[in-house]
Amino acid sequence: MNDANALDKLDKAILRRLQGNGRETYDVIGEQVGLSPSAVLRRVKRLEDSGVIDRYVALVRPEAVGLGLTAYLNVRLEKHTESHKRNPMDLFRASVQTWPEVVECASLTGEMDYLLRVVVADMAHYSRFIMDTLLKHPSVQDCKTSFVLDRVKATTAVPV
Repeated sequence: MNDANALDKLDKAILRRLQGNGRETYDVIGEQVGLSPSAVLRRVKRLEDSGVIDRYVALVRPEAVGLGLTAYLNVRLEKHTESHKRNPMDLFRASVQTWPEVVECASLTGEMDYLLRVVVADMAHYSRFIMDTLLKHPSVQDCKTSFVLDRVKATTAVPV
């Protein structure tokens, strides 16, 4: 949204409620924010059309589907690869999209190039991913791993 279509307090209230429960009805949201269901629908449609609301998803607990180990990997890439004409970062970015274990990838400033959040079943699965996939990638120079011991806070909501 541009400045002319900036979020007002009602838009923000609607977004907070949808982030808490994306399946909430417009009737319930309307009651909570003081609007009619049709007014909520119009605002939500505008937020979707403008790209403020990106998409709706179901959040799955990894442990509930047999993925009990989460790791964060700092990855450093080679700056030049002889075997490929493409930029090492382009190669890496394309490969990451095909690795199901990687549920999030962020490009970083500083010493390392990327931070990956990896979700796997167990240490054996993690080891296979590292040895057979990540470290065999031609762009990867080094990686450092930290394993999640406990989730202190986990949210998908942004502070609006």
